[in-house]
Amino acid sequence: MQALSRHLETAVRSRLAAGPAVVLLGPRQVGKTTLARRIAADWPTGAVYLDLERPADRLRLAEADAYLREQHGKLVVIDEIQHAPDLFQVLRGIIDERRAAGDGHGHFLLLGSAALELMRQAAESLAGRVAYLDLAPLTLDEATPAGIDENTLWLRGGFPESLLAADDPASLDWRRDFIRSYLERDVPMFAPRLPAATVGRLWTMLAHLQGAPLNQARLAGSLGVSSPAVGRYVDLLADLKLVRRLPPWTGNLGKRLTKAPKLYIRDSGLVHALLELGTRDQVLGHPVAGASYEGMVIENLIEAAGERRTACYFRTADGAEIDLVLERGGRPEMAIEVKRSTAPSPDRGFGIACDDLGIDERYVVYPGSERFPLRQGAQAVGLGELMDRLRG
Repeated sequence: MQALSRHLETAVRSRLAAGPAVVLLGPRQVGKTTLARRIAADWPTGAVYLDLERPADRLRLAEADAYLREQHGKLVVIDEIQHAPDLFQVLRGIIDERRAAGDGHGHFLLLGSAALELMRQAAESLAGRVAYLDLAPLTLDEATPAGIDENTLWLRGGFPESLLAADDPASLDWRRDFIRSYLERDVPMFAPRLPAATVGRLWTMLAHLQGAPLNQARLAGSLGVSSPAVGRYVDLLADLKLVRRLPPWTGNLGKRLTKAPKLYIRDSGLVHALLELGTRDQVLGHPVAGASYEGMVIENLIEAAGERRTACYFRTADGAEIDLVLERGGRPEMAIEVKRSTAPSPDRGFGIACDDLGIDERYVVYPGSERFPLRQGAQAVGLGELMDRLRG
C-alpha cells in the first residue's frame, strides 16, 4: 500500500519528546499502527512493538513489570491496550520512577480503538502522565500529495485501504467488510449488552439523517427501543470514533437556540457504504449528497483547525444558521457554510447568524478552487485553501 504522510506524526513526536506517554486514539484501520511503526522505525534509542490482539505478544507481557523495565531507553508501542487494563498500573509505577530519576519523556506510545473506555482506564492510573491525540481518516491535504482528488476522497472516505483501493467496487467491498467487522466483533467486544443488529440499523439511519440534530425520541420510535437506549447506541458509535456529535453554540443571545447536537458519520465513505452507494453518480443522485459533502468538509476543517480551536454549529428557531463555527478562547472566530454547488450563495440566515455572533471571517466552502466574494460579507473558497488557512 502506498505510504501517506500524516499531519499528526509531528504532534506525536513532539508529545513524546515532552512527556513519558502518548495515547493515540482512532477507529480500526485508520492508520494508527502504520504511524506508530513509522515513528518506531527511526526512534534514536530503538523501539519495540506489541500488539495485544496477538497471543505471542500477550505472553511477553505475562510479567509486564519486569519485561517493560528491560526495555528501558526504548520506545515501547503497545497496540489495542484497552485489552489489558492492568497494564496501566504497571506503567504508572515505571513512569513515576523514571521521572524521579530525571528521565521523564519518550517511553510509551499506546494505541486504542475505544476512546471512552481507554481514557477511563488511563485516567485512573495515568492522570497527568499521558497526552491524548486522535488520528482521524485521511484528510484532503494528506490525500492530495498522493494524487488523490477531492471527489475520490468524498466518495471513498479517508480510511487508507478504502481510499487506495484498485477501483471503486473494491473500495466499496472494503467498507462493507469494515462495517460488518465492527458489528460482528467490536460492538460485542466493547458493549456486550447492546444488540449489534440494532446498532447496525441505527448506524444506517444516521447515514440517511447525516448532519441532522439528534432526535432520540424519533430514532427510538423507528427502532422500537427506548430513548435512553438510543443514547447508549449513539454513545458507543461516538466512543468508537465513527460518529461525531457537533455541539450547538450555547451562548446567550436572547434568542431561542437549537440545543441538540448534530450527528455526523465521520467518514463520508462509510455514509455511502451504509446506503449502498458505490459510485459518484449514485451519490449525486441520492438525497444524502449535500449532507454527505457537508459532513466531509466539516470533518476536514475540524482536523485542520486542530486543538487551537473548538467547533460547534449555530441555529436559531427563526432559521438563522451556520454549519460550522470555529471558536478560539471561547469567542466565535470563523463562520463556515458548506454548499455542494459550483455557484454557491449563502442563505440570508447565514448573514444574520454571523451578525448575531459578531463574526467577520465568513466562508462558503464549495467544490471548486477559485476564490471570490459573495453576499453577506462571505467569500467562496475551496476546501483545500481553507484547510491551509487553518493549519497556518
